[in-house]
Amino acid sequence: MSEELLRLSKRMSELGLCSRREADEWIARGWVRVDGQVVSELGTKIYPSQRVTVERQAAAEQSKRVTILINKPVGFVSGQAEDGYTPAIALIKPENRWAECDAPEQFHPTQLRSLVPAGRLDIDSVGLLVLTQDGRVAKTLIGETTNVDKEYLVRVQYTKEGKLPESDLKKLNHGLWMDGKALLPAKVRWQNEDQLSFTLREGKKRQIRRMCDMVGLRVVGLKRVRIGKVKLGNLPEGQWRYLKADEQF
Repeated sequence: MSEELLRLSKRMSELGLCSRREADEWIARGWVRVDGQVVSELGTKIYPSQRVTVERQAAAEQSKRVTILINKPVGFVSGQAEDGYTPAIALIKPENRWAECDAPEQFHPTQLRSLVPAGRLDIDSVGLLVLTQDGRVAKTLIGETTNVDKEYLVRVQYTKEGKLPESDLKKLNHGLWMDGKALLPAKVRWQNEDQLSFTLREGKKRQIRRMCDMVGLRVVGLKRVRIGKVKLGNLPEGQWRYLKADEQF
């Protein structure tokens, strides 16, 4: 079977070396070798069997990239500023750094450059939001093949008579459709009388609110408390901390 040529940046991303954007940056800087030869032309294609190596400067550059966890308050948008709403990145300033954040990093404004949200959290939701400069982290959390689950605590009111039937709770776990597609199985269980815990592997726009709507539940409050193995913990609302070197999603 003949091998198919792949763009070098795509192959580097597949190998988990970096994101495609980083790959293009490193290629342009002459930091990438294919079978020992420096390749500095963007758009170069290679065979998957060819050996890709990167110079030490690339690893050093990557290790300086930060990942920041924020406990996002209501009223902030995850990404770009929109309709007069403030983006969460505006909260990342020295005075909002959590006093208990013991990561060795010193805050510097360059850390805000190309710091992007790895996943979104609605304007009226609170809790754990990840912003990163590291393409590997972004790919882990929002790549097409991500298997990192996210956990939410959702305060709800039932809009019909009585209590939510067991059959509807089962539907929330598996059986609902959205935008013409079946939703992936979720883990949904009662935490207490008016609060559900949702654990999801996908994140369609306003997914939890829409799921609740389908079974007659109104969402009163929504808080993301965990992404993979990283928990919100005691991080106060409106404050942030660095992801530590020994933490993995």
